[in-house]
Amino acid sequence: MDAITHTEGAGHEAAPERPLGTRFLVFPQPSFIPGYEKPEVVWIGPSAGPILAGPSDSRIYVANPVEAKSPYAAPYIPPYPGLLQPPAEPGPDGHFDHIGPGSPAFLATHSYACTRRVLDICEGYLGRSIVWFFQPTLERLEIVPRIPHWQNAQSGFGFLELGESEEHGRASCFALNFDAVAHEMGHLILLSELGVLEGDGSGSDFFAYHEAIADFISLLGLLSFDTALDRLLRRTGGNLLLHNELDKFAELSDEKQLRLLNNSLRIGDVSQEVHDRSKPFAAALFDCLVEVYQSLLFERGVSDIDPRRFSDLRQQMAPALMEEALHVPPASYELMHFAAKAALQEARDIIGEALIRSWKYLDPDSLTFEAAALALLEAASRGRGISYIDQIDDCMRWRGIL
Repeated sequence: MDAITHTEGAGHEAAPERPLGTRFLVFPQPSFIPGYEKPEVVWIGPSAGPILAGPSDSRIYVANPVEAKSPYAAPYIPPYPGLLQPPAEPGPDGHFDHIGPGSPAFLATHSYACTRRVLDICEGYLGRSIVWFFQPTLERLEIVPRIPHWQNAQSGFGFLELGESEEHGRASCFALNFDAVAHEMGHLILLSELGVLEGDGSGSDFFAYHEAIADFISLLGLLSFDTALDRLLRRTGGNLLLHNELDKFAELSDEKQLRLLNNSLRIGDVSQEVHDRSKPFAAALFDCLVEVYQSLLFERGVSDIDPRRFSDLRQQMAPALMEEALHVPPASYELMHFAAKAALQEARDIIGEALIRSWKYLDPDSLTFEAAALALLEAASRGRGISYIDQIDDCMRWRGIL
């Protein structure tokens, strides 16, 4: 027994510990949202390689200008040529979680960690590295964590730069808003995997699809935080089937992406404006996630509701009946919390994997939401989503996409 617990005395040298990655502090949602006042420790995977001062690695680096720069616009691209603030330095242990919200370097470490985390998530679903669409012209993505008095965030050819919001009566840096960073990373990752337009995009849903995917990747990222999973499930008692944007779910939800994606819009309800047109497809992806989650709960004996009895459970089951069937007293819910959390994590990964692997079946210039839905079904049928094909198809049909 002693040889098991003390390997150095077992007659051979202990195997060296594999590096687990690098620690950072990240707010899953802006700190002014109740329940998210403290950042969460996250690990950036060892696939990033050595993370050096900046932070920087072989594919991403932070450039923090001394003077306020203008946002990038053609023909100007990185690298930023001006003077930079001193880089954020790792601690003696190589980690960056000693840099907290009170530090001037926190904007740099937070924006880097959000960016890298989204890249890690998407590469995990793909099972390989993502090659930036701007290579070989530029080898690395440049993050500019703060452009003062610029109420925007944008990504483009080799850059991701972040301004400030003046909502809630205070200036709030987008570098501290995981949703904002993840949304822009969604655009960069989609451009890198799907490709860029050869034409102007007329007659395709390329731009609207981009907005839908950027929003949904932001949600996938949010659901990778324990803080967010625990808060969402405990607040709803594990019931994510609340009917639509007019009900308690929207009233209770402070998380922007959940409020945005939880709607009842169909393709025929929206305009041609790209953000508006993106909403039904993004919401259909959310429907798919919730349907798979509910199916897993039923399969594991955690819920009595079998979603396969309905072509669209959230729309077809009467809200009062649904709420009655799913109502769980708080004390009873605690007994099933970790089972519900495991089911939501698996549903997240099943839909995330199918979505990101669907891009290889799409062409940017001929992309339509119908083609995107068919590609999603094809990718799901070749992976972990195969058991849920009919439900994914039903979700897309209810939204008028198929």
